[in-house]
Amino acid sequence: MQLRFTSVAKRKQFLNHTENLIYIVEPQKEYPFDFICFKITGYHPKGLPQELIKGEELAADLRIFLWKLSGQVEDEVEGKGENIYPVDKLADLLKVSVRTISRWRENGLLARKYTFNDGTRRLAVSQSSLDKYLQKNPALAGNRRSVERLTPQEKKTIISEARKLAPKAKHRQGVIDKITKKVGRSREAVRKILSEYEDEHPKRKLFKSHIKPLEAGDSAEIFRLHKQGVPIEDLMENFNRSKSYIYRVIRRKKAKSLLNREIEYIHSDEFEKPDAETEILNMPLSRMKTGEIKERKIDLQGGSITKYLQSLKNITRLTRQKETELFRKYNFLKYLAASSQEQLHKNKSSAKNIRTIEKCLTQAEAIKNNIIELNQHLVVSIASKHKTHKVPLQDLISEGNFLLMRAVEGFDYTRGFRFTTYASWVIAKNFARTIPAKTKLSGKTTAGLLEDVQRDFRLEEAIDFGAIERARHSLVQVIKEELDEREQYVILHHYGLTGSAIIKKTKTLQQIGNELELTGERVRQIELQALQKLKQSLSIEEFELLTE
Repeated sequence: MQLRFTSVAKRKQFLNHTENLIYIVEPQKEYPFDFICFKITGYHPKGLPQELIKGEELAADLRIFLWKLSGQVEDEVEGKGENIYPVDKLADLLKVSVRTISRWRENGLLARKYTFNDGTRRLAVSQSSLDKYLQKNPALAGNRRSVERLTPQEKKTIISEARKLAPKAKHRQGVIDKITKKVGRSREAVRKILSEYEDEHPKRKLFKSHIKPLEAGDSAEIFRLHKQGVPIEDLMENFNRSKSYIYRVIRRKKAKSLLNREIEYIHSDEFEKPDAETEILNMPLSRMKTGEIKERKIDLQGGSITKYLQSLKNITRLTRQKETELFRKYNFLKYLAASSQEQLHKNKSSAKNIRTIEKCLTQAEAIKNNIIELNQHLVVSIASKHKTHKVPLQDLISEGNFLLMRAVEGFDYTRGFRFTTYASWVIAKNFARTIPAKTKLSGKTTAGLLEDVQRDFRLEEAIDFGAIERARHSLVQVIKEELDEREQYVILHHYGLTGSAIIKKTKTLQQIGNELELTGERVRQIELQALQKLKQSLSIEEFELLTE
């Protein structure tokens, strides 16, 4: 809008500058606004926010800018020194449709408005712009036959072939594929010719069996059967659809399902490095096969608890280095999945994006199951301390494993804490709230096995709970450093940080208010203010352990 008030000569100059800028913009780079303004107008704006614009978006915006600005200028064709082709004339010259030219423009072919000798102003493409576009897209120049306009004789050939093949064909798409290979044209061109012929000759239909539209629930049924392992050929037969149609339905359903899935992960700056895939996964994702990260299955719900406890003796515990490596891969895979999910949000539901998301989530799930398996002893150790005659050990283990899964998803490995410390807090605190009291174990066999498991893990267990106590003291120390005396009193007593790690002595806000001679509402306000301060100072794990 500002350029509307500049001279015509200047605006013509800015049009040329805009074209030059478009050609140097790289899609993956980011450009500041003052750079863009300088490249077009020759001056640096002052006092504007330095917003960065991604190259891909910038190029699209500049093409629109070029078109709109050229509409404000009487840019005559005469004297240009090169050929200027109106869009329809360019289509005739290249033997392609105007629609194809429009697609090329969306893909980077620059067009602007020119004033021709007859006084009309039309959208046109210069010879230099066309040459640059074809040079950047050599496949268009080398395979132009696939987009050239069909001759009348070629149309007759297509219709004749369809009439021969249609009576024996099960699907329209199969006929189109065969004709495409024979005449060397695109599927879309062949499909369009056949559709136009049938519209013009309703009594001479090429395909006698009319395919009815799918009913409301058919797409969902196709997807459900596919997930159950029904072969594509059977789906084609049952629903009277082509293979490509069935795959499109499945792809759309997969994309919708993945779009509705919430993918959460712990972010790290190293995920955005160019060599992150090789560095973190030890190979590019494209070379990883689905299920390459193996997992062992443990039956936590059925079977003998005795056999289950016995199997834990054979599990190798994680070192700090291995633990960090697993969580790093786990979160990076979910980061890749979330990045591909963003492309689905932009209506780019390509098979490649869907495969990437599925592969990443499958690998991440395998890593998660490995971490859970390798920390089973932690669950058993804590569950054994909370067993009662009313709550069987097996139920406690199942509940503990559910809590362990939640801990895996919420653990921030970048903070430097051990996962066993964080998971122990999560499980022990939940048991302390839900299990009223601890009793001695019953059953000689089970008790003996538990003692064996605990004895095998006694060193690591001592380290874990020692770490828990140290983390607890560290949490209290942060509270004392960050909060004033009244805020400290509210947090320490309301969240039970004055008692033991397992059996907390908490106080209600009203009780604390009576002791401080304040109303319950005022104490609540102090608590919220204190939590806001702590949220800035504590790690995610520490804050969750405080407020859980």
